[in-house]
Amino acid sequence: MLKVIQYDGNLKEIAKKLNNRKEEISIEVNNAVSDIIEDIRKNGNQALIDYCQKFDGYQIKDESDFVVSNQEKEEALKQVDQDYIRILERTKKQITEFHKNQIDKSWSLYKDNGVIMGQMVRPIERVALYVPGGTAAYPSTVLMNAIPAKLAGVTDLVIITPVKADGKVNPVIVAAAKVSGVDTIYKFGGAQGVAAIAHGTETIEKVDKIVGPGNIFVATAKKLSYGVVDIDMVAGPSEVLVIADEKANPKYIAADLMSQAEHDKLASAMLVTTSEELVEKVNVELKRQVAYLSRKEIIEESLKNYGGAILVKDLKEAFDVSNYLAPEHLEVLVENPVNTLPSIKNAGSIFLGEYSPEPLGDYMSGTNHVLPTGGTAKFYSALGVYDFVKYSSYSYYPKEVLETFKDDVQTFAKSEGLDAHANSIAVRFEEE
Repeated sequence: MLKVIQYDGNLKEIAKKLNNRKEEISIEVNNAVSDIIEDIRKNGNQALIDYCQKFDGYQIKDESDFVVSNQEKEEALKQVDQDYIRILERTKKQITEFHKNQIDKSWSLYKDNGVIMGQMVRPIERVALYVPGGTAAYPSTVLMNAIPAKLAGVTDLVIITPVKADGKVNPVIVAAAKVSGVDTIYKFGGAQGVAAIAHGTETIEKVDKIVGPGNIFVATAKKLSYGVVDIDMVAGPSEVLVIADEKANPKYIAADLMSQAEHDKLASAMLVTTSEELVEKVNVELKRQVAYLSRKEIIEESLKNYGGAILVKDLKEAFDVSNYLAPEHLEVLVENPVNTLPSIKNAGSIFLGEYSPEPLGDYMSGTNHVLPTGGTAKFYSALGVYDFVKYSSYSYYPKEVLETFKDDVQTFAKSEGLDAHANSIAVRFEEE
């Protein structure tokens, strides 16, 4: 099932194919989303009510129907098994244990001449977390986004999620919100939900940042709203790259490749190995295991179009390949995997050894599963506490210190043709 590619030092075509998996934003989608955003900006609540009815079948009678009530939360929580709550709590603990190490601190520098300089770290004040709705339920998305935001100090954190005609939010989403400490859940989503929370309406306060996954309309709305609000990223299809030596277990490799391939037909699952025999064994396992999986068709289509096995002569070449492709998820199934960390330059999240499979990271390893895709791990990072804070620098200069280099500042300003800048310095030292 995996087509074999002999590494010859050139990966441009492979990288191009993988990077082009991102859904092209058609003119129609872009225009439709732009129209929705403009309608929400002009007509506020009424436009949002109309779109909820049109796209989701949810009839909103008044503004109170936008929000999940306390009674609705209580009814939803009754439907969630207590053992599942325990799992959510355990997951929260794992995510917290990892992300608390990302908390940054403000700092100040006091110099002997009286100059003070420093940097303040402040949380973003109001953040919205987009959670897909409908038949899909992703409580892990709630935890992965909300917990770093809470650790950063965000106090005003809300969820937006689309609902069907019955107006009910999936109970496990309500449970994950409760465990994460998110009190407000809005019953709207789609491009209209992003527009409403980005621009605000008569009753919905705009946010400063929107995070969380969604379909092409949601992604386009987030992209078009960037600048009015901040966003996390515009993510593409999921991907995993497995580096394996000849001793790696083909059963595990096949299972891990398919765990990503099942996301959708655009997902990519690649094996990079020194052993052609291992590839053959992995293919046998793929055929055996896929037969009893519910998303068999999607897995096979994904592996056919975007899967593959790249044969390299040694592990140095394997890591060269990985660093060039910069995968979202990287599994290292070799002897002494921890020792390979210095060889890894570009990867969203790294899974070392046979008992650290990628799905562990999706749920409970503690690391974040919101990751850069399509080669963007070369310059982008996993979602973290740092995504929910902002930095403000400050400085204090006594007059006598500024006087020692005021002429240099004025000369610099004049060299750029900015006389008013120079004047701002000069007037402070004019004789009255």
